[in-house]
Amino acid sequence: MLKLENHLGVIEISEEYFANLIGHAVSECFGVAGMVSSGAVQGLRSALSKEEFTDKGVSVKAVNGSLVVDLHIAVTYGLNIATIVRSIVGKVRYVTEKATGLQVAKVNVFVDEMI
Repeated sequence: MLKLENHLGVIEISEEYFANLIGHAVSECFGVAGMVSSGAVQGLRSALSKEEFTDKGVSVKAVNGSLVVDLHIAVTYGLNIATIVRSIVGKVRYVTEKATGLQVAKVNVFVDEMI
C-alpha cells in the first residue's frame, strides 16, 4: 500500500492497482515484447507458477509526495531502444498522472532482454 500525504489528507493506493495500470500501459507500447520479473520475490513466484502476474516487472515507490516507477522489460530485437524507452516513459507518466492525480517524479526503464 502506497501512502501519500498532501494538504487534503492521506491517500492510500494499493500496489496492485499501480501494477495493473502501468503494466497495461507498458504492454501497449510499440516494441515491448514483454515484462521481466524484477527482484527475488517476483522471480521465485514466476518460477513456481506458470500463471502471468500483472505486477511482473513493475515497482512503484512514493518519494517526497510523488511517485518513482521502476520497469523491467524485454524489447523486440532490431528496434531503436531509446525510442521505445521514451515512448514508455511518456505513456506511463501520462496514464498514471491522469488516473491518480499524483505526480510521477521519475520512470526508470531497465531493458533486461531482447527477443
